[in-house]
Amino acid sequence: MISPEAKQKIQLALLLAIVVAGLRTGYILYHRHEDKLAEEKREQARNVGYSNPDYYVSPKKLYPYDLKSAKQLTRQPVWVKEGYRYTYYRYDAASHKVDFSHGAGLLLPIEKLQIKDVVTAIPIGKSERKQVMAIFNEEGKTYAVPIGFEADEQYKIYSDEMFFIEDPHDLYKHWSADVWQAVEKHEVKPGMNEMQADFAVGMGIPDAGSSSYEKTVRYPNGGKPVVVVYHDGKATDIKPGSPVS
Repeated sequence: MISPEAKQKIQLALLLAIVVAGLRTGYILYHRHEDKLAEEKREQARNVGYSNPDYYVSPKKLYPYDLKSAKQLTRQPVWVKEGYRYTYYRYDAASHKVDFSHGAGLLLPIEKLQIKDVVTAIPIGKSERKQVMAIFNEEGKTYAVPIGFEADEQYKIYSDEMFFIEDPHDLYKHWSADVWQAVEKHEVKPGMNEMQADFAVGMGIPDAGSSSYEKTVRYPNGGKPVVVVYHDGKATDIKPGSPVS
């Protein structure tokens, strides 16, 4: 016969499981609701007749909410959405250790990766929060890049913001061959829009005071800084920038 203490522990464990399941369900439903709103906006754009076809592109998402669901990243290649933003580290597959002591590099613009595994690791001196790491190989070496964290038994995973899980060449196949050629060469050309420039040279930082009509964006570009001035959404002035000291 189950004692009252054991019965209470079982009830608490069941209650906790229900709460966790409810949080996970709420997390997924929230993001799907956000996607539905985004799709409604795209439909409105179609009805209004916006001329930029980029507004109609709806990349797929995985909605990972824990370590197991994040392993969906291993089922297909991924492409980096914003280059020169995310630092990756050496990973020792034998000891399952990430070398957080120094970065091994930055993910490149539209770099294609095949994620081999998703694990957790604890940076030195930051034992209160585990990092969720995506493992990949490059030129015969193994690396890990943070895609989220776990704290208080709850996960926050932002891989949907980091990666496309569909080939960007297919998603944006309406772009001209000249644009894609510039993207592959990591160059910004006059007439390119901001998304195309991001694909070419990675993360950009808008100047304060920029407007939707006229905007100046500075791209670190992996140590080869570029400054791009946009007028009405199109690059009009492209020049070398100053290195960050």
